[in-house]
Amino acid sequence: MAITTPETRARRAKLPPEEPSIPQRGGSTAGYWMYLLPGFVLLLIIVVVPLVWNVYLTFTSWRGVGDPEFIGLENWTELLSDSDFWTSFANSVWMVLAMVVVPTTVGLLVAALLFDVVGRKFGGKVGSFLRATYYLPQILPVVVAGIVIGWIVRPGADGALNQILGVFGIPPVDWLGQMPSALIVLMVVLVWVQIGYPVVVFMAALQRVDPELYEAAELDGANWLQRFTAITMSIIRPEIFVVTLTCTIAALKVFGPVYVITRGGPAGATLVPAYYAYQEFFTKRNVGYGATIATVLTILVVIVSVIFIRVQNSLERKERLGL
Repeated sequence: MAITTPETRARRAKLPPEEPSIPQRGGSTAGYWMYLLPGFVLLLIIVVVPLVWNVYLTFTSWRGVGDPEFIGLENWTELLSDSDFWTSFANSVWMVLAMVVVPTTVGLLVAALLFDVVGRKFGGKVGSFLRATYYLPQILPVVVAGIVIGWIVRPGADGALNQILGVFGIPPVDWLGQMPSALIVLMVVLVWVQIGYPVVVFMAALQRVDPELYEAAELDGANWLQRFTAITMSIIRPEIFVVTLTCTIAALKVFGPVYVITRGGPAGATLVPAYYAYQEFFTKRNVGYGATIATVLTILVVIVSVIFIRVQNSLERKERLGL
């Protein structure tokens, strides 16, 4: 009769080696690259080739027909002394305020209120309905929104806003024909259009917040603002970075609302880089100079993206190290 020792029982109870969750195949992985080939081709045709061609045009004088004439750095030299160019980038600060700072801040507060207050008191369906209401301007075509806004702020007594002001004895205002009203109208429209995006993203992020954290903090006497800053902000920090980055890029290259509502006026007061490049491309047919503006805008977007990503990675690294 064999004697069973503890070592024998341990060997018998030893589990087989863990198998990988994804079956592994030997040999070359060259076949996998075939599935990536369509994406690479589209990237090459849609992004890389136009980008290289655009950079080349910055060193040429071209009106869109015939052969481009190489002129070296003349477009870049002219750009440095172009007051309209610097005005367009200065106006981008207002676009960032209207499309990043205000929507992200207000969207975060609205999402937290819908999730932590409205959702708990009135149920998830009410919160979902309000979330969809906030997001509605995002799916509304820019042209339709521009027509509606143009009807509201139309100059003269037939504009909707001027009719309301007329009830109180206030004379009609040319909202889009003077400053600062034209810039204010554009910024209000941008806030209205943009605010739904942060609300939807933040409400989705709040789904992974454990409700017991809120309950424990509430039992400890924390009010809503304290729960928001100590729990909500720390948990959804990655989503805050994503929203801030994507909204910043959208603000730097905003075009549609400016084109539909103000056309860069009055006197360039709402001119932005994307619309300025469009004017040089299609209105003045100065393709080389328009390509230079577009290239500078692309470089700026890349720099901003790199800075955001590096800051986010640094904060995540410090958080993992417990600093």
